[in-house]
Amino acid sequence: MKVAVFPPNSLILADMVERKGHEPLVIQKEIRQKVTDPEIDSPPFNITEEDPIKGLKYAAIEVPSGIRGRMAIFGPIIDEADAIIIMEDAPYGFGCIGCARTNELTMYFLRKKGVPILELYYPETREETMEMVNKINTFLDSLTESTKPNEEQRE
Repeated sequence: MKVAVFPPNSLILADMVERKGHEPLVIQKEIRQKVTDPEIDSPPFNITEEDPIKGLKYAAIEVPSGIRGRMAIFGPIIDEADAIIIMEDAPYGFGCIGCARTNELTMYFLRKKGVPILELYYPETREETMEMVNKINTFLDSLTESTKPNEEQRE
């Protein structure tokens, strides 16, 4: 199954998802497609004519262009997610800081999607860390192709 992780560039969460046999949906893969696409002439100005239009699917025209641009990148992650792991209150070094409004909008669309969700708070002690790892492993083990939409696990 394809599992979206948030923060979307968390290598720790992505590695855990991959070790359990699932495909992590992370921002690095989306950006790699932009950077290595022969259609784009000069990265880092990696924008195509379709990107602003893709962003409009998630944010109105009145929303600042930076948010629409980021949503064009986050969009495939949202659309492809069969399950979601969200890490709340993570420190800045754990994932991307990015734009707070983009993060809020992405979280809104992920939660609205109706797929299994595991929401956790960033651990502060060794015991909390071990408990978090166990919860993530249990959640990933419970995912099957027949997992029904609208199942939620919130911790």
